[in-house]
Amino acid sequence: MSINEPINNYRNLNPLDIYVLPGYTIEVFAQGLNSPVSMVFDEDGSIIVGESGEIDGNARVMRLANGSYEVVAEGFNVPLSGVNVLNRQKYVSHKGVITLVRENGTMQNLITGLPSYGDFGNTQVAFGPDGKMYFGQGSATNSGVVGPDNGWVFQHPYFHDMPAEDIELVGQNFITYNLFTQSPYDYSFTGAFRPFGFPNRSNTVVLGSLRPTSCIYRVDLDGSNLEVFAWGVVQPYWIKFDRFNRMFTTNLTYDVRGSRPIKDCPDEFLMITQGMWYGFPDYCAGLPVTLPQFRPDVGPQPDFLMANHPMLPPRPIATVEPHSGVRGFDFNYNESFGPFGDAYVALSGSIYPVTTGGFPLPGVGRRIVRINIDDGNVSTFAINRTGLGASFTQGGGFERPMDVEFGPDGAMYILDFNLAYPMTPNRYVPNTGVIWRISKS
Repeated sequence: MSINEPINNYRNLNPLDIYVLPGYTIEVFAQGLNSPVSMVFDEDGSIIVGESGEIDGNARVMRLANGSYEVVAEGFNVPLSGVNVLNRQKYVSHKGVITLVRENGTMQNLITGLPSYGDFGNTQVAFGPDGKMYFGQGSATNSGVVGPDNGWVFQHPYFHDMPAEDIELVGQNFITYNLFTQSPYDYSFTGAFRPFGFPNRSNTVVLGSLRPTSCIYRVDLDGSNLEVFAWGVVQPYWIKFDRFNRMFTTNLTYDVRGSRPIKDCPDEFLMITQGMWYGFPDYCAGLPVTLPQFRPDVGPQPDFLMANHPMLPPRPIATVEPHSGVRGFDFNYNESFGPFGDAYVALSGSIYPVTTGGFPLPGVGRRIVRINIDDGNVSTFAINRTGLGASFTQGGGFERPMDVEFGPDGAMYILDFNLAYPMTPNRYVPNTGVIWRISKS
């Protein structure tokens, strides 16, 4: 199939609907993808795309080369969250598993049984300067407590967040109706870091897990010697090393939902240091969630869940507006393109009212931002002229940017998710994922 001839062309594409900084040009590079979430260039310059399978149930890896698509591998757990390339081999992250796809097409599961049954899963892998592999593992819940917002609880009733080290809890419990009886007269008490319906006592100690949630793991390339590198990161969506071998991650943070809603927590761009704790579930952007600015419109001021914190968590390199949806990113090392060493981050935005306090936010995120690593300044690099996602205006620009990669030609490539049906956030138009290309004029 030609990359410029989608199977079902239900998406209007018009690069003129996107504003880019003066001196740059944007164009459609490829289209017809299905739920694309990850993109990387392989050794021969082809683009490798990971499709999550959220639309058609077929989580797969695709190669875009010579004007057409080729299926590299398929049949992965849904959702597939990322693919990376090393020595012509593909490392595929999908729900609870990391799989090696060899050059001859054979596959081997390197890691299984990751704690990915909750809200967030395991992420795309990154290859470190030490020859090891790194990846993120998201939290099970929004902010440490299993509640009515966690639909997965019926399939995994004993699943919950797990810390990387022993922690002492205050003992606060949260009362909700019993999810398993659905009776308005049957209540349950649930404590932090516990399954639904399991309360905590004061000064409860939760033992650290060898496979915790909300952390960053390090492992040998063959999947052995799995260890926790850092923890307390809500959802470390993307990991990448810069030219100085420093690790950075985008971090999707708390929402206004569940038994412990937290309002106006910005998404984060973090530099990760080994052994550090980054605040989950009691800090946001280095600030305690007990501050009035994080109180939801409906509900109490969040209290600390932990009686003692491992350390004062570090502040992010940069923050972006709450619910912006920080996703994949890349560093620019082409001086002719723009400022050397800056990070360019895809912001997908949010179309799920349950996460944003009851209403969609079509004007948040849905753009590419540039982050100055030295001072943390965040500026918009490319955005729809309306400021809204394409599905809200029927325009021809961005829908939900998911990844940014600089290609061998020095241009920027942007992976854009399928078009959503307006006001129906769980439905997408098939085969409308896009890759955009931005070059210097």
